[in-house]
Amino acid sequence: MIPVIDNVRSADFPGIVAIWEAAVRATHDFLTEEDIQFFKPLILNEYLPAVNLRCVRNKNGDMLGFIGVAENKIEMLFVHPDAHGKGIGKALLNYAIAQQGATAVDVNEQNPQAVAFYLHMGFRVTARSATDGMGKPFPLLHMAL
Repeated sequence: MIPVIDNVRSADFPGIVAIWEAAVRATHDFLTEEDIQFFKPLILNEYLPAVNLRCVRNKNGDMLGFIGVAENKIEMLFVHPDAHGKGIGKALLNYAIAQQGATAVDVNEQNPQAVAFYLHMGFRVTARSATDGMGKPFPLLHMAL
């Protein structure tokens, strides 16, 4: 399957949150249940409306992954765990770079799969923060092409 990039509508937001949660549970073992429940409403109500969203859907129209870009920065890229390793993240990232001018991303240092993915895709670490954007103790690697 060659992933096709599609637009996202606000009606898709609950599905995006479900993908986010499934992906986070599979890859962010440093987050507690309390952390996940803290971020869920923020994702839905604040973060999704603030970014330019694109997704990949399967032949039935179900979303498999999504990317959110704002001001040339990838703010979010998540693929459902059942669809990992199928080129969806790569297709979304390549779209964001080529079509949306994305050149930067912040990655949780404690998510080695994501760090390795971005390094493989040509990003390099430019700086590190000891906390995330909300001051929580989740170190970020600031990466750029």
